[in-house]
Order: sequence, then C-alpha cells, then structure tokens
Amino acid sequence: MKTVLILGANSDVAKKSILMYAEKGYSVIAASRNTNELLKFVEESSLTKNLVDVVYFDAEDFNSHKEFYNNLPQKPHIVVYAAGYLVENDSALKNFQSASTMMSVNYIGAVSILNLVALDLENNRLERIIGLSSLSGVRGRKSNFIYGSTKAAFTQYLAGLRQELFSRKIIVNVLVIGYINTKINAGLSLNKKLLMQPDYVAKYIVGAGNSFVIVPNWKWKTIYNILKILPEYWVAKLP
Repeated sequence: MKTVLILGANSDVAKKSILMYAEKGYSVIAASRNTNELLKFVEESSLTKNLVDVVYFDAEDFNSHKEFYNNLPQKPHIVVYAAGYLVENDSALKNFQSASTMMSVNYIGAVSILNLVALDLENNRLERIIGLSSLSGVRGRKSNFIYGSTKAAFTQYLAGLRQELFSRKIIVNVLVIGYINTKINAGLSLNKKLLMQPDYVAKYIVGAGNSFVIVPNWKWKTIYNILKILPEYWVAKLP
C-alpha cells in the first residue's frame, strides 16, 4: 500500500483529496495544527484508522519540522503541500505580522519541510511532490501582490526542486489554482462564474501526471496563459 503525506490537511481541498486517495487504496498521513478537526472529519467520513493517520504539523514552527518528518508513521510515496494562509492586501500592507504569516505558511514553511523530504535519500519510495500554488503568483497585481509574491516564490522553488529531483525520477507538480469555493476565500468578493468546487480541484491533485504546471479548469487555464503574455501596461490596469 502506497502512502501519501498531506501537509495542511484541514483545507477543504485537502480533505477531498484525503477521501479520493483513500478510495484509490492509499494510506494517508493527514498533517495539520488542528488535529481535533481532522479526527472529527475522519470519523464522520467513516475512514478507517488503518487508512488515515492524523498527526500534528505546524508550518510556521520550522524548528519542529525535522523531528516531525523523522517521526512519521511511514515515509511517503507522495507528498502534498496544501497549507495556505491569506489576508487581504490592505491588511498585509499595514500589518507586517499578517504579511509575515503568509510568507511563513505559503513559502518558508513549505521550503523547510520539503527540503527535508527531498534530502532523505533513504526514502527510495518517494515518487512525487505536489504543491498548491495560485494564479495570484503569475503576475504582480496591486490588489493582492503580497499574497501573490508568496505563491510566486513557492512556484519558482518547486520548479527548481523538479530539476533537482529529476535524476532520481521523482516528479514535482505545481497546481496553479484560481478561485475555489472554500473557507479561506469566505467573505471575499469573487466572480461566482469562476468558482471551482474543492472536489473538482482535488481530482487534479490525485490525478496529477508528469506536467510541471497543472491549471485546473479551462477558464483558469485561459486566464493563466493571458496573464503570462499580457504586457505590463495592461497588467498595471488590472485590479
């Protein structure tokens, strides 16, 4: 039985991924700061304890990451980094602590734990690392450039990590995701026609192939491609 480690497993997308991985016969290690909520989710989902282990993980507590990784019930075949934190740009501009938390959860914590995963040469079972990034990190925009910068950094880190692990035949994927109907986006004014459901995105995680960049939904893929080539003059006019 193969094992998948999901970091930041309390997100709505991560929970749907847990269910889908379990359905495919994977053993899941679900890691989060809120283990009580995860245990409740596992119980309510009728997931057997031999399929899902719930463990404590704090993306911001970098000093704990080595001990966390060394004490995993088993070393993973797949690692999914789904931890994320978002505050509105105005708050991040005025309160550096909010900006710092986004940096720590979305990027620094990811680098800290995924470096440990990548450097573990004894884990010859490792097949894949998947990171959840965002369309916000494709181009800097005045409405969300601080959050976007953390996601841009994460995407670039994963791009380099993919090259680093190529010789070991370990695949690295990044999901560049648009708006999702989840608790992290609750209260934000978003275009409902572009909202994706968590289970829709989870299918792209569980079904990830060899491509580095994966953009769920053709609408968001179109937006992604336009953003990549849009002249800076027009980007500056975006909200």
